Amino acid sequence: MFSASDLRKGLKIEIDGQPWVITDFDFCKPGKGTALYRCKMKNMINGAGMEKTYRPTDKIEKPDLTECEMYYSYFDGDRYVFSNPETYEEMLVSADFLGNNVYFLIEDSICKFVLFNGEPIEVTLPTFIEKEIVETEPAVRGDTATNVTKPAKIDNGYEIQVPLFINEGDMVKIDTRTGEYAERVSKG
Repeated sequence: MFSASDLRKGLKIEIDGQPWVITDFDFCKPGKGTALYRCKMKNMINGAGMEKTYRPTDKIEKPDLTECEMYYSYFDGDRYVFSNPETYEEMLVSADFLGNNVYFLIEDSICKFVLFNGEPIEVTLPTFIEKEIVETEPAVRGDTATNVTKPAKIDNGYEIQVPLFINEGDMVKIDTRTGEYAERVSKG
């Protein structure tokens, strides 16, 4: 259990059986009366927002959250299979849960999971991945304006915007947090 004095931005708490993270925190001590702890929170499962005020005597539940690292193994046609490197226990995850992250999964890459009561609620992929450009238009000769981009597709069909000098067959680094081009990777 947490007390109200433990509250701070980034703290994870449990309300009505759901995990919440505090996104904004304000301590208010009026001239008379008890202090107030005002919190803005985000539900870690569905992303809903909420504001709640606590008094110094309030007790707050601590959620059953665990963090673990899992290797991405393979796609079984229905779900994505991740494997625990120590126990080799497998976790099956749906494409809906992963969202656009499915485009950035690379076999044997380490992903960090947050589990609530043993069920995954959050996954973090490696920050950068390297993928090959399989389809893009050639640059137009003489087009040298800075920050001009063109669409390009990687091997799984995901489309990103890349600088004009990127060609088919080039390896690029993609930021998995934004899904955007980061830099060209030299071969060799």
